[in-house]
Amino acid sequence: MTRKILIIDDDIKLIHLLKEYLEENNFRVSHALEGDHAVDEIKANAPDLIILDIMLPGKDGLEVLKDIRKAHSLPVIMLTAKGDDTDKIIGLELGADDYLPKPFNPRELLARIKAILRRQDLLTTQDSCEDLLIRCHNMILNRAAHTIEVDKKVVDLSTTEFNILEVLMKSPNTVLSRDQIMNLAQGRDFMVFDRSIDIHISRLRAKIETAPGSPKRIKTIWGTGYMFVDIP
Repeated sequence: MTRKILIIDDDIKLIHLLKEYLEENNFRVSHALEGDHAVDEIKANAPDLIILDIMLPGKDGLEVLKDIRKAHSLPVIMLTAKGDDTDKIIGLELGADDYLPKPFNPRELLARIKAILRRQDLLTTQDSCEDLLIRCHNMILNRAAHTIEVDKKVVDLSTTEFNILEVLMKSPNTVLSRDQIMNLAQGRDFMVFDRSIDIHISRLRAKIETAPGSPKRIKTIWGTGYMFVDIP
């Protein structure tokens, strides 16, 4: 099956390079040069994944990401200026699934795309309906529908947030290291000083915890990682 990628970037040379490279690797690629009509482009092209540059004319990538997250849980990989940690952190806080600083090696981008899509595919290949649901008291995670219900209310999560929560809920009351979480959720190793896991956890807490500042479901185990506590 050919997967579809939407690139939102105003760098024509980069678009042509990525389009050629990704199409050689069996992807169908569409693109947009600005973010003002990103949601319309998504409706028109129905991509499986979005590559989004932060520096765009008109509405910038962070604003575009906000628009995307209002309507879609599609995985988004953000392209940021090299060394600009602020943009990376804000992008992750707004719901980006991954980021890559420019300039980058197209092979690394391809590896990250494949890791994210491979993880998505795993969610749709469960053997039975029982396997599709993870229940922890007042929370129900549905792999097939890609939804999480908390107190019978559906909570919107990005792809990576959902994957991380699934990893944690599958091993309740078990401490998982950041490396284990990153590997299971995104198919790649945790990098030292990479704050993405911590930011995704912070966003998850804001969405599923009654008091995010004093979390009871997702506990930080200092010096080790995180643990999902199966509480009433």
